[in-house]
Amino acid sequence: MMQQRYVTLPDGTKVPALGQGTWFMGESQSHAEQEITTLKMGIEMGLSLIDTAEMYADGGAEMVVGKAIKGIRDPLFIVSKVLPYHATYQGTIDACQRSLKRLQTDYLDLYLLHWPGTVPLNQTVDAMQTLIMQGKIKRWGVSNFDVDGLLPLIQAIDDKQLMTNQVLYNLSRRGIEFDLLPWSRQHHLPTMAYSPIEQGRILTHPALIHVAKQHNVEPAQIALAWVLRTPDMIAIPKTSSPDHLRANFQALAINLSDDDLACLDSTFLPPSRKKPLEML
Repeated sequence: MMQQRYVTLPDGTKVPALGQGTWFMGESQSHAEQEITTLKMGIEMGLSLIDTAEMYADGGAEMVVGKAIKGIRDPLFIVSKVLPYHATYQGTIDACQRSLKRLQTDYLDLYLLHWPGTVPLNQTVDAMQTLIMQGKIKRWGVSNFDVDGLLPLIQAIDDKQLMTNQVLYNLSRRGIEFDLLPWSRQHHLPTMAYSPIEQGRILTHPALIHVAKQHNVEPAQIALAWVLRTPDMIAIPKTSSPDHLRANFQALAINLSDDDLACLDSTFLPPSRKKPLEML
């Protein structure tokens, strides 16, 4: 029987290695019921980490999540994000309150700064600390930060205060392996990978199909298993399809061999130099 795996955050909290993303949810009322149903199904499977953001569908995704988690909030790990141009001290607090209202919850388990902006980071950090003291968030982190953004941040905060960095990572987007991933591991900072199957664009690649056939699974499951191959990686694929959801969960049981990894490396080349951090 397949079981969820867990990643330990710097404060000792264990969170699911495989969660549910919500980017592009909440954009159409006609799809909302299916999105809610799929999120609930995922929760029942053990995919209790749900990632969303105020940016997604201008709050629409948070509203979908709010309906999906109604009455079952406590066992879940809910993540949302503040936009960088809202990330002043008061702006962060106000944005969080709006997210809580849309999510129909009193607190977030994790609140992220969506990407680096022009607001001084000390304002955002102070707001995060205030939100923790108010009980509106349990912990905080960042998203789309490269090493040059993380360095001044960790120098300005207490140890183990930053919980994760959510970044784009999949077989076709491996730039973070050159310096960001090694740096994060050195500082015991788990990584949360969004778009772990590149929104489906890599699934017709011959190497991925070949490895999938070796395991008698779908290419998307191999792509997801590849992202989840290390103990410090959280993946948050988005799907509104129950079949795809079940397939995502089954990826937890796939163990890629050295030959599998070599085959994928030969086509999806690891980085040999520093690259700018990629974003979608």
